[in-house]
Amino acid sequence: MLVLTRRSGEQILIGDDIVITVLDSRGDGVRIGIDAPRGVKIQRHEVVRAVEEANVAAAEALPDAEERIKALLAGRIAPPESQ
Repeated sequence: MLVLTRRSGEQILIGDDIVITVLDSRGDGVRIGIDAPRGVKIQRHEVVRAVEEANVAAAEALPDAEERIKALLAGRIAPPESQ
C-alpha cells in the first residue's frame, strides 16, 4: 500500500486518466474528488461490503428456496395465500 500525505487542493494521479483531488480535511474526515473515465466503477468499500453481507444473509434465510420454487412451479405445493 502506498501512503501519501496531501493537503487540500493537491492531487494524486493514477495511471494516465484518474485524478484524485483532496478537497477538504476536517477532524477525522477527508473529502476527495475523483475524476475518472465514465467506464471506471468507483464505489465506497463499506457500501459494497454491506451489499455482499446482505446478499449472503438473504441466501441463508431460505436455504431451500430453489426447491420450494421448483415445487411451486411443478404444482406440487399450493402458492401462499394473499393477505
